[in-house]
Amino acid sequence: MTELAGSLDRRQFLQSSTLVAAAALAPAMFNRVSAQESPSQDLTAGVIGTGRGMAHANAVLNSKGIKLNYVCDVDQKRLDLAMKTVASKGAKAEGITDFRRMLDDPKLDVVFIATCNHWHAPATILACSAQKHVYVEKPGSHNAREGELMVTAARKYKRVVQMGNQRRTWPGIQEGIAKLKEGAIGKVLMARCWYDANRPSIGKGKEVPVPETLDFSMWQGPAPERPYVDNLVHYNWHWRWHWGGGELANNGIHSLDVARWGLGVDYPTQVSFNGGRYHYDDDQETPDTGVAYFQFGDKGCTWEVSSCLPRREEKHSMVIFYGTEGTLHIVDPGYKIYNLKGEETGKGSGAGGEQEHIANFLDCVRTGKTPNSEIEEGQKSTLLCHLGNISYKLGRTLNFDPAIKKIVGDKDADALWGREYRKGWEPVV
Repeated sequence: MTELAGSLDRRQFLQSSTLVAAAALAPAMFNRVSAQESPSQDLTAGVIGTGRGMAHANAVLNSKGIKLNYVCDVDQKRLDLAMKTVASKGAKAEGITDFRRMLDDPKLDVVFIATCNHWHAPATILACSAQKHVYVEKPGSHNAREGELMVTAARKYKRVVQMGNQRRTWPGIQEGIAKLKEGAIGKVLMARCWYDANRPSIGKGKEVPVPETLDFSMWQGPAPERPYVDNLVHYNWHWRWHWGGGELANNGIHSLDVARWGLGVDYPTQVSFNGGRYHYDDDQETPDTGVAYFQFGDKGCTWEVSSCLPRREEKHSMVIFYGTEGTLHIVDPGYKIYNLKGEETGKGSGAGGEQEHIANFLDCVRTGKTPNSEIEEGQKSTLLCHLGNISYKLGRTLNFDPAIKKIVGDKDADALWGREYRKGWEPVV
């Protein structure tokens, strides 16, 4: 796979090493796409990434008024398997290994991005500049700077961009958050989030030849090149800072987004994350155990991770809101309410999965409405993950100014706001 070429003038991604200054993030920037500017009711779609992306492809195939035109993966073996699945459903999509081909199609309306984290923002920016609407998987960005650039791209090109934190659309959780707002547990003071799993060791990888079916150059894309090792693709990149954001950005984003939503807060004032890689001596760089704390003025939020040791007794919830008159537990795909005596006083549930969240996105593409997880709102939650990871790397608490949306008084933390890019691959809006 060759590097991005200068012939791609319409979607200029390869620029000088200087990023074009992004406009300030503000609600006033959101010039929504009007119904007249949006595509017709019959849409065409392309999916990038066939791991998580097959859930997107299936949602498209199960939807009316939209056709799946492209499926893309840099691994030919995975692409072949995906195309068999698509064909079995009677669809005639084209399988490609370079997603830029779909961006060159003027008749393509929407792009679903289910790549590795380090590709989320660059691919979103390219798609927006190619006049495509975008559904991008969580966390949506590899670092805080990319989150800013994504929002700027959505505003500049007037694109609908939805992030894949689908609980924003689940009716049971929507109802639970509404109950919070109505005062079901009194004044909401605190949210506690957690994630646990039974992940095994990833071992210690060895440098080996790149598999013949994998375009590793394209897989790395904007990330500075590193040798191929045999325990990297297609999942263990999550645990390496170069490409991923650890469990905080992998699963923490889901619960933290719900917590921030329920608390009714935007940006924190202080962030800390303490923990470590306790369970195995292997290549994982990100913590498997730890606790992050987020201070929002008169409200707080914690997130705990135990990714190598399941906490069976805590499986029933992912977020608990604590109020002056009780607690509300988010129990996917709904909620339960308890009074101060521990007695259940209410509950609700509903459908889960991707279908409704993607339907919300497609409806907004057609109508110009604001999606349930519009990219600026989604990136407010993702920023918590980035700040938590910066705190972990530096081993200290970060002070954050919500007014300017920046870390204050910490040059080392400022240096981790963005990242280094592969020469000539800097994302530019």
